[in-house]
Amino acid sequence: MTSSNEIQLKPDERVDELNRKGYRIIQDTKQFCFGMDAVLLSAFVKVKPKQRVLDLGTGTGVIPILLEAKTPGEHFTGLEIQPDSADMARRSVALNGLTDKIDIVTGDIKDASKIFGASSFDIITTNPPYMIGQHGLTNPEEAKAIARHEILCNLTDIMRESARILKPGGHFFMVHRPFRLTEIICCMHEHRIEPKRMRLVYPYADREPNMVLIEGCRGGRSRMTVEKPLIVYKEPNVYTDEIYEIYDL
Repeated sequence: MTSSNEIQLKPDERVDELNRKGYRIIQDTKQFCFGMDAVLLSAFVKVKPKQRVLDLGTGTGVIPILLEAKTPGEHFTGLEIQPDSADMARRSVALNGLTDKIDIVTGDIKDASKIFGASSFDIITTNPPYMIGQHGLTNPEEAKAIARHEILCNLTDIMRESARILKPGGHFFMVHRPFRLTEIICCMHEHRIEPKRMRLVYPYADREPNMVLIEGCRGGRSRMTVEKPLIVYKEPNVYTDEIYEIYDL
């Protein structure tokens, strides 16, 4: 593992602990920093030995790094369109001594199948910005940020490219917002990524869910398992036991 003193940090960047195998990640305090959705997605994903994993829109590279720490996968790749974020992710990979296990590629999700080729990965993961579609958002700044992203990439782009890149029988994993669930399932089915497993995440047991974790299989048969709800807090500022286990705290 490389010392943080050997990795050049840019203005406003910091190094955060990931609580997995001593791994750390570089983040820019004035830009997007990973949240619980990325951690929960990495816990939801199932990766077997010798499998190759692609994370679409990898951002800081947190999902490939977490999956390398938690699974027996052979190799992990992150695709990121923003050069600054891709550079940050590469430096985090180097910081953890993982350059032989994780690649960060700068490129557009819409061109992913051209970049990597058809049927080239066993697993695809993605934690896209929570896109607007036909639904409104109450936070104006969130809505503006998401609108900017949807100009570059939308749900159809993700599903189309994933269907091309996945090997037959390969698996797709995503975290998103429940209000997009109908659209997500329809889009998956349209591109022959059959929904197979789903779990809703609730901030509290008596609140509405605010995240959905979903798995699909390229060319799979029509049958989906709905897992028990995942509750984040048992009281304000106190996680449930399962969340503590996921974070390895």
